[in-house]
Amino acid sequence: MKQRMFALSAIVLLLASCGGGASTSENKTDTTASAAPVAVEKKEEAWQPVDSATEMKAWMEYSTPGESHKEMAKSDGSWTGQTTMWMSMDAPPMTSTSTMVNKMIMGGRYQQSTYSGNFMGMPFEGMSITGYDNYKKKYLSSWIDNMGTGIMNMEGTWDATTKTIAFTGKCTNPANGKEYTMREVFTMVDENNHKMEMYGPDSKTGKEYKTMEIVLTKKK
Repeated sequence: MKQRMFALSAIVLLLASCGGGASTSENKTDTTASAAPVAVEKKEEAWQPVDSATEMKAWMEYSTPGESHKEMAKSDGSWTGQTTMWMSMDAPPMTSTSTMVNKMIMGGRYQQSTYSGNFMGMPFEGMSITGYDNYKKKYLSSWIDNMGTGIMNMEGTWDATTKTIAFTGKCTNPANGKEYTMREVFTMVDENNHKMEMYGPDSKTGKEYKTMEIVLTKKK
């Protein structure tokens, strides 16, 4: 699975300016006053003391793999992927095949996925680390590949009705420097068939469209 948010800014800038009134009286002089921009530091919430027994219990629960981790482990093994990509909203689709190998690591806490295939005639390789955060109650994912030098981080929630995990994350377009939102919808059709759909902005219009779809089939 290629599943993948960011920290809140610690500083809030408040800009203010004030002007004094001007007088034409002979006994008064014109004055103006202005306030320079002031940086106001956001105060952190006060630390909540925790006794050692409570802290130990919380960390044990946080670090113990649960049912969500067991479900992830069911997809361990080798998979084949039928990939369809669209370079823009009006571009024709490009198809290719790929392979994916899933393996639970760190005592069943995370799943490592390695990908190999081709992209526009060039070798492609990628890797993701996916986990389920017991405290946040969300799936987390980090993705890297040989087509860039960044790391894409995403997080998402499970919808039992549709059997999907809806991931969102932030990326930066190196062509224009704009940060944008990426979405991934990962559908667990059944234990042997999965589908991944990626959504991002069109390079010409900035409007969201489906950029890629991978239909995955588990090898017997």
